[in-house]
Amino acid sequence: MMFRDRGIEIKTREQILAMRKAGLVVGRTLELLRGEVRAGITTGELDAIAEDNIRSSGATPSFKGYHGFTGSICASVNDEIVHGIPGDRVLADGDLISIDCGAIVDGWHGDAAITVPVGEVDAELLELARICGESMWRGFAAARLGGRLSDISAAIEAHVRANSSYGIVEDFVGHGIGSAMHQPPNVPNFGRAGRGPKLVEGMALAVEPMLTLGKQENHTLEDDWTVVTNDGRSAAHTEHTFTLTPQGPWVLTAIDGGESELAELGVKFGALAD
Repeated sequence: MMFRDRGIEIKTREQILAMRKAGLVVGRTLELLRGEVRAGITTGELDAIAEDNIRSSGATPSFKGYHGFTGSICASVNDEIVHGIPGDRVLADGDLISIDCGAIVDGWHGDAAITVPVGEVDAELLELARICGESMWRGFAAARLGGRLSDISAAIEAHVRANSSYGIVEDFVGHGIGSAMHQPPNVPNFGRAGRGPKLVEGMALAVEPMLTLGKQENHTLEDDWTVVTNDGRSAAHTEHTFTLTPQGPWVLTAIDGGESELAELGVKFGALAD
């Protein structure tokens, strides 16, 4: 049984465990795609690999057909921030691709994204991707039962500001997730700590910083999906779905539950299973 508090879906232990199944499909699909990224492959070919792996795992792609979206992944290259439609674009050495993936198992969703270099990539792009990923993990490390949602947001922003002059995209944010892919509450990647809904057991959140090498201003292309930077400079996007247990954060879309990354930050992770 689940209930809603301020519009936020609060899951039971069993429902969180069901979300873990979806999360593992997403995590394994993204790791498969990471290994397939290379110069000469098309984003459409990556999409076909993803859909086959999701369906052969007994899951359904969350994205395919969502408000008319045609892919099972979002494939956003270079200046594309999010929601790139997979198709005939051929990846080239030096590109930076963000791959966003979602899957449904027994009605429960998982959602995650990675940013992957294609061949030899400029060091400044590798650093952009690194800081983006680190900021997400700092957000998880700041989450505590009884804390506030903006503790996550503030930790993400603090890490980015302390280590770079990157733009933090404000128009697109993380979100609640569970029996639907997008639910309340929004999870911004910036803000002051100590604000917003209280973090409680049974909440599940998709945290997804999006950083730009230049300014964060952006616009959507005529396809009504692909979001690009106004200045044409590259972007990075990292995402995981997580929940909080009495022991700590449990990253549902990370294959190891987030244990290794959280340990490096001195944070105990809180798996309910595995």
